[in-house]
Amino acid sequence: MKNWDPLDEQGACSVDRDCEDAYRVCQKLDIPFHQVSYVKEYWNEVFSDLLKEYELGRTPNPDILCNKHIKFNYFLHYAMDNLGADAIATGHYARTSLEDEEVFQQKHTKRPQKLFRNRFEVRNTVKLLQGADLFKDQTFFLSQISQDALKKTIFPLGDLTKTFVKKIAAEHDLHHVLKKKESMGVCFIGERNFENFLLEYLEPQPGNFVSIEDKKVMGRHKGWFLFTIGQRARLAGLKDAWFVVDKDVSTGDIFVAPSRDHPALYRDLLRTNRVHWIAEEPPAELVREKMMECHFRFRHQMALVPCVLTLNQDGSVWVTLVKPARAITPGQFAVFYKGDECLGSGKILRMGPSVYTLQQGKNREESPKKEEIDKIEPAT
Repeated sequence: MKNWDPLDEQGACSVDRDCEDAYRVCQKLDIPFHQVSYVKEYWNEVFSDLLKEYELGRTPNPDILCNKHIKFNYFLHYAMDNLGADAIATGHYARTSLEDEEVFQQKHTKRPQKLFRNRFEVRNTVKLLQGADLFKDQTFFLSQISQDALKKTIFPLGDLTKTFVKKIAAEHDLHHVLKKKESMGVCFIGERNFENFLLEYLEPQPGNFVSIEDKKVMGRHKGWFLFTIGQRARLAGLKDAWFVVDKDVSTGDIFVAPSRDHPALYRDLLRTNRVHWIAEEPPAELVREKMMECHFRFRHQMALVPCVLTLNQDGSVWVTLVKPARAITPGQFAVFYKGDECLGSGKILRMGPSVYTLQQGKNREESPKKEEIDKIEPAT
């Protein structure tokens, strides 16, 4: 599956090398090799969205959208309709509530696109479950795929650890795959400088780095879209580390703080857009009570954070954390879990006030009280 055309720019995308590696594996296993291009679809439905999100000051996650729109949509239907496949298998470390045999027993039928679903339709919902190797678990990246796609997918690595998978590859002489580095970050950027890559597509928007504490201008930048919350801001002439804590797209200001764990980086409240539920509907408890305890994460491999969801009428949720988390970032996906089940996800659009803002407000409230106390003449 080819999603990016390296001829588009002076790229470092490894698509051709990856295809060669896959072809060699197919030869070794004596199975047919097929290649299909979704360069246009990826540009329209993933990359264009990525650029829009950065322009809005958010930090997108193209890997989640690629799975939703390309791999588990276009590619899945190609495999079913053109290759006559019964199901697809991917290398994600994840599991479902279906046994492999049950996947193959299901008939592939295209459901009619309706605005409203039949309330009386018999539904056998398939659950998306974390992989046995919790460190490698990739349900985070699968949190936006459809129920239909999940029903026609098997995850052969779901019950295995990465170490054991490497052992199997070695036993089958797939050493060229073992030597490959793990893919980190956005694949089409590769080892290129991220700032230079984005500036190939977006016009520079110069602005100021501003101290969150005293509003002093600390330096200049080329665009708010080049920085994400929690990232180190390298300020000219300063040895100490400063970190991005907030952005104001209207003025172009990026607010920074002089500590990696500054209270301005910590928040305990956020709001998503309309949540995509793997089961197609919100959990019954959330619908019934309008609130539900669960866990969530907004970065792959971060520790799961206990939270309470509050369901809104438009399908979005407020997420209240048990304790503040560092660098919650608009544009990222809040992915929800109940036990080992991945429930779905929603894009983070709004954030509550930071711990620092709340502290400042509290100090302002207490300050007049102190002045009033000081005015009282001491008793004699």
